[in-house]
Amino acid sequence: MSQMQTVRAVSKNLSISSRMLRYYEQVGLIESQRMDDYAYRVYDENAIQRLRQIIILRKLRVPVKQIREIFSNSDAVSVIEIFERNISELDGQITALSTVKSILNRLVHELHKKANMHLQLDYLGDSSVFAIVDSISLPKNTIQEETSMNDLNMASESLDKLKDSDVRIVYVPPMTVAAAYVSGEYEWGVGPEATSRIEQFVQETDLLKTKPDARGMGFAFSSEMPPKEYEAWVSIPDDMEVNAPLIKKTFGGGMFAAHVLRDWNFRDWDLLADWVKASERYEEAEGMPHFEEVLNYFYLMQNGAKMEDTQLDLLFPIKERK
Repeated sequence: MSQMQTVRAVSKNLSISSRMLRYYEQVGLIESQRMDDYAYRVYDENAIQRLRQIIILRKLRVPVKQIREIFSNSDAVSVIEIFERNISELDGQITALSTVKSILNRLVHELHKKANMHLQLDYLGDSSVFAIVDSISLPKNTIQEETSMNDLNMASESLDKLKDSDVRIVYVPPMTVAAAYVSGEYEWGVGPEATSRIEQFVQETDLLKTKPDARGMGFAFSSEMPPKEYEAWVSIPDDMEVNAPLIKKTFGGGMFAAHVLRDWNFRDWDLLADWVKASERYEEAEGMPHFEEVLNYFYLMQNGAKMEDTQLDLLFPIKERK
């Protein structure tokens, strides 16, 4: 047992969130174990060593999909090809950033010459400069999985807020649902257990044959991470029977501010709440759940409900301000 480490210990020692550990386990990069008479999942030395390798590769900007290829491929030539592909992409990024740097240096030089004059940015309107900048292909702005909350908090304030165009206003109609409620102390939180019970219900009842438009969603009872109380739902036909431990419920519908979850640290919940708080038109609708809805539920369930295929919409309950 002395060589085993709990999720909490690994998370602290390697500075990685428990959600990311679960994600890496879900996509098959690492494995945890359960010891006899021990409640928590643990990792052995091989898993911890593999996790260190994953962290290094992610810091080298190797995508998770390529990491899976590397670990499943013993052919050195194939692994070399993956690294060379990434090197080629980095060369392109370096060239683009070098061009940006050169233009900024020239802009600074021009502004120094006119330091005591009324500021004009005529240089930026120069057709030759426009042609150069317009041809630059910069890498997409991607925040990697290992990005910490501190890194996110250091981002520009303007990038740390949702614009009106980022948020969709949607109406979730009334529906009958089968609900699974779970509470207690789980290493990953109780959400995965509640969701697993709903997935089992969907498979055992062949629900998607009678209701292909079924919606899968859930909500925590507090903002605590990981949550200690969680309820998962799936919409069902009104006349369908539901057996214990699941229960049958009726949802009355409502209006929500919606934003897709972009990272498994769930930082987007905070940004969506800030957007509602700052909105001049909408305010929070008290007493309504804050849903996490699975997108493309039919496809996901038909293909094994894999973690890497899962996309979530965050649904914040709102009403128009009076």
